[in-house]
Amino acid sequence: MSAVPAPDSSPDAGAIWHYGDPLGEQRSATLDAVVVDRSNRAVIALTGADRRSWLHSISTQHVSELPDGTSTENLSLDGQGRVEDHWVQTELDGVTYLDTENSRGDALLTYLRKMVFWADVAPEAADLAVLSLLGPRLADPAVLAALGVNKLPAESAAVPVSLDPRVAALLPAGAGFLRRMPSEPGQLELDLVVPRAAAADWLARLESAGIRRAGVWAYEAHRVAGQRPRLGVDTDERTIPHEAGWIGGPGQGAVHLDKGCYRGQETVARVHNLGKPPRMLVLVHLDGSGERPVTGDPLLAGGRVVGRLGTVVDHVDLGPIALALVKRGIPADTALTTGGEHPVAAEIDPDSLPPSDAVGAGRLAVERLRRGAV
Repeated sequence: MSAVPAPDSSPDAGAIWHYGDPLGEQRSATLDAVVVDRSNRAVIALTGADRRSWLHSISTQHVSELPDGTSTENLSLDGQGRVEDHWVQTELDGVTYLDTENSRGDALLTYLRKMVFWADVAPEAADLAVLSLLGPRLADPAVLAALGVNKLPAESAAVPVSLDPRVAALLPAGAGFLRRMPSEPGQLELDLVVPRAAAADWLARLESAGIRRAGVWAYEAHRVAGQRPRLGVDTDERTIPHEAGWIGGPGQGAVHLDKGCYRGQETVARVHNLGKPPRMLVLVHLDGSGERPVTGDPLLAGGRVVGRLGTVVDHVDLGPIALALVKRGIPADTALTTGGEHPVAAEIDPDSLPPSDAVGAGRLAVERLRRGAV
């Protein structure tokens, strides 16, 4: 295989972009099974008796009683309710694992340590690698045997794994775990989180079970088509959770709407109860006849800026696509162009628009009161 590194300008710089057949790798992720080395993600481990209740108090998700073997998404917000950090959280065997963007790993760890005060919790960097598996064949017996499990865990659940019991004995937090991520019907997505020193052995083991190696291009195409935003790429310094679709309880989003106080909660509650977010995340189809625009380029309607591009990627079925934050309420048939160095025509995918008839709970109550008073 000819490994091609991700571009230096990519948030995945240093990772493998593809192995010489990027579209074929995407096709295998749809019809067969692939493994993508995403070990550029940062992993943090929390230990201590107070770790769940403490993290519950400073984040958006309801995790004070997160059961063992459960995964969810979570956020940290600033005082104005803007997203600072996003992570995937897994509770397993007395340890809470957080994995996040490499660019935010050190900053998140610094913030967590600063917030410990008197709580019995110890945040530490964990030398773990994230290997993501995509494809409908992941439940095949040969794959299960390579993973060392009898069956796949349920969605948003995790189970411990070990390449070698002797390795597990040397690691205070075990040898790693397998978690199943939410996925579309007919598809499967798993994350294998294992010691970095064992990642190469795991990749070889999975290849021997017939799982094809794919680069992060395949994973990004899968993620963008699923309209799943990436922190710092599909979000900017003004993004609030509602704009990115990060609303929902454990296993269904990153913000729980029925929990106690946390930094930025006022903005979350106000947008949920009284109005709609100023922007919305949509999927955009791009004209592929020329050079591709890049992340951060503006989206224009009649020469006026109405949004910003996030991840731009070529998809095996959909062609050039991107995620974009655009002004709420803009019609899908609006003629758009991108700004920047390589302007191209763009079109919003109508199926990606959020429901237009959604009314905040507080506004709905006010309208009901007004109707009753008439």
